Amino acid sequence: MLQSRIRWPSFHTPLIATTLVAILGAGCALVPPEEDPTYIKLSELDSRLTRVERVIDSEGLVNILKQIEQLQSDSQTLRGQVEQLQFQLEQANTAQKQQYQDVDRRLQGIEKSATERSSQQGDGASVLDGKELKAGQLPVPGGSDRANYQAAFELLKQGRHKEANAALHQFMVAFPDSSLIDNAQYWLAETDYVRQRYEKALAAFSVVVDKYPKSRKIPDALLKIGYCNYELKRYSAARKSLQAVVASYPETTAARLAGQRLETMRGEGT
Repeated sequence: MLQSRIRWPSFHTPLIATTLVAILGAGCALVPPEEDPTYIKLSELDSRLTRVERVIDSEGLVNILKQIEQLQSDSQTLRGQVEQLQFQLEQANTAQKQQYQDVDRRLQGIEKSATERSSQQGDGASVLDGKELKAGQLPVPGGSDRANYQAAFELLKQGRHKEANAALHQFMVAFPDSSLIDNAQYWLAETDYVRQRYEKALAAFSVVVDKYPKSRKIPDALLKIGYCNYELKRYSAARKSLQAVVASYPETTAARLAGQRLETMRGEGT
């Protein structure tokens, strides 16, 4: 073989070894440890690990963990309280509904008994059974002022103006101090107005204005006074009443209707 036939001079071996050591030593001397990337990376990792260990071991983190646990416990407690309140609310709603149904059944029973008793006594409760009222008889004998007022008003809504007139008259006789007396007077006048009994209606509406000046029905009564005078061809009086409604009660439905009638009168030249 060629290699076996080569013979290096013996003085070359020490020289080569010395050269390699010098080169390796020189290479190591060129990059100090503090500049070695691997060394720097390891140092950074070591520092970060040390900081993490310090945080984990610190009392502050322990307190935070305890606070988190306490908050979780409080949240569970609150959730339980909310569920309990929801259950109580459902129970209360159920109980209230049952009470309402019970009261409604009792009221229906009372109303039915009153109706049957009224029918048996032959008292002519016209709102319920269509019978005519007897002279001087209330629509709900023995009933309160409000019950009798509502019954009379129901007659008016049914278009039974004669019966409504009689019921309202008797209401005012039986309950002169009722808080509904001014309303009764107004609807009494209305029963005459719808039957075109304008003189009687005019007098009845005038009672509302003169006797009950604080009544809520004043704007409507003034309007109807104007209407009655218009139908009676008393145009000057009608205009005066309608203008009073517009001036004194500008934001009411009565004022709007009064304005419309005034426009009609101007168009007619009346």
